[in-house]
Amino acid sequence: MINTIYIEDEITDHPRTKKIIERFPSAIIISCTRYTEIFNRKSQNFRLQKKNPALILAKKHKGMVLPTPKHYGIGAKYNYYFSHMLNCIYDCRYCFLQGMFRSAHYILFVNYEDFMDEINSTLNKHASDNVHFFSGYDCDSLALDSVSNFISDFLPFFENHQNALIELRTKSTQIKSLLQRSPISNCIVAFSFTPNEIAKVLEHKTPSVSKRLEAIIELQKAGWKIGLRFDPLIYTKTFTKEYNELFDNIFSKIDLQLVHSISLGSFRLPKGFFRKLEKLYPDELLLASPLSEEDNMICYPENLRNDMLKFCEEIIKQYVPTEKFFPCHKIM
Repeated sequence: MINTIYIEDEITDHPRTKKIIERFPSAIIISCTRYTEIFNRKSQNFRLQKKNPALILAKKHKGMVLPTPKHYGIGAKYNYYFSHMLNCIYDCRYCFLQGMFRSAHYILFVNYEDFMDEINSTLNKHASDNVHFFSGYDCDSLALDSVSNFISDFLPFFENHQNALIELRTKSTQIKSLLQRSPISNCIVAFSFTPNEIAKVLEHKTPSVSKRLEAIIELQKAGWKIGLRFDPLIYTKTFTKEYNELFDNIFSKIDLQLVHSISLGSFRLPKGFFRKLEKLYPDELLLASPLSEEDNMICYPENLRNDMLKFCEEIIKQYVPTEKFFPCHKIM
């Protein structure tokens, strides 16, 4: 899967670097001073690179823990995200990462202990409060776990910090590392969904909806708390039919008692990111759907997105109590 690995000079001898290299004995190894030399080059073709991305092993020096956007959260007063990786193995055409980064290569920051130190410092600022941390903002939390060992390294840390909650956002069925250990009460495995027909067209390389459901059922049997993320909602002419079928399929099969939270939001992208996506995929039907510009964001017109959100809210509230439901009506 990975044919080329770039390694920053500073972390050549890091134990995680050595362990990852052992997994790919046939990979071409290339040294670099800083990952930005590769990742931030001008005139890169994201679409072409996406067909065969390289892996870049690097050290994160600053900005390891950042506040989430204003309306991003599932109930806590204090919300932060951290990204041990940048970019995703999947190819979802609505993903903001394709508009944000010049490169499709995967970056894995191997200095996990520095992330943990900064998370700990953040917790100390809010010693009397619960704090939520989101992994999977700039990547998929589980999709490359067999390479990164993210779960086995980070969950013991969070298990020892009960005032912190970690959300693992994913579309992946790579749940082996979770099933191999006991669940912890302050971890939410949050799966993103769009209806089958939409997923087939827009979520390239992702496991099917049915496979994700199977993963949820396995995790719930093992005692893990689950999150459901219907964000972004994608409009089609058969929107109500497709989403009604999706909700019926999911809620009829999972254990609702082990659902920690459900979030909801409609498609929106910063204008600059959207324009890059238009250049990458000029024939993409999603980008030609009824969209408008508001506050430098590209989104569905207000009346349309309110109708979409209302329709979904009415169904979801039939299955979960209000305190577990977190709709986002904002586009920022």
